[in-house]
Amino acid sequence: MKIITRANAIINLKKYIGQDLRSLALKYKITTFETGKQNKVWKGLVLKKLAGLDTNISKAPNGLNFELKSVSFYLKKDELVPKETMAITMINPNELINSSFYNSHCWAKLKSMIFCAVMWNGKNAADAKLLSVTSFDFTDDGELISEIKADYDFIRNKLATEGFASLTGRDGKWIQARTKGIGHGSNTRAFYARKTLIKKIFENSK
Repeated sequence: MKIITRANAIINLKKYIGQDLRSLALKYKITTFETGKQNKVWKGLVLKKLAGLDTNISKAPNGLNFELKSVSFYLKKDELVPKETMAITMINPNELINSSFYNSHCWAKLKSMIFCAVMWNGKNAADAKLLSVTSFDFTDDGELISEIKADYDFIRNKLATEGFASLTGRDGKWIQARTKGIGHGSNTRAFYARKTLIKKIFENSK
C-alpha cells in the first residue's frame, strides 16, 4: 500500500489547480447531484481521490494525521472571499479546560489540515474550479499564531468561569466556539475558523 504523506497530498492536489472538480467527479464516477439529491461530500471525495487517498477512509492511513478541507470561495466586488466559516473540531469541555493551546486538539487539527479553495458558482452549479491548495505550514507569522492562541485562551477561560453554555460565536478574532447542530438549543460546541482566518491562510499561500 502506497503511503501518502501530507506533503505528497499537497503536491498531488496542486497538479489539479484550475481544473473543474465537477468534471473530475463525473470522470471518477462520484455522484454529485445527478440523482436529484445532492451528495454534500462529493467535493471532499474528489479531493481525496486527487490527493491519492482511498475515498472510503475519513483520514489519512497508518497514523498520518491530516485532513482535507474544501473551502468555497465566491466573487464579491471582483474579490474572491470565503463563502462561510470552517469547522475545525468539536469541543470537549474537559479537554479544553485541561489543555493549553499548543497541546490542544484544536491546534493539532488546525496545523495538520490541507485547505483547498474551490470556486462556488451557486448550488448545483455545473462547475467548481479548484483555485488553490495550501496548509498552515505557510506561517512564519508569529503574531497570527499568538492571536489565535489568545482566542483559544479567552474561550478556555470563559468556559472555566462562565460554563459551557456561555461559549458563542461572538468571541474570538480568528477562531470562534459556537453551537454545532440543529437549533439554538444545541448543547454541542465546535471550534470554527472565521472567514477572516480562511482568507488570511489563502492570501499567504500566494
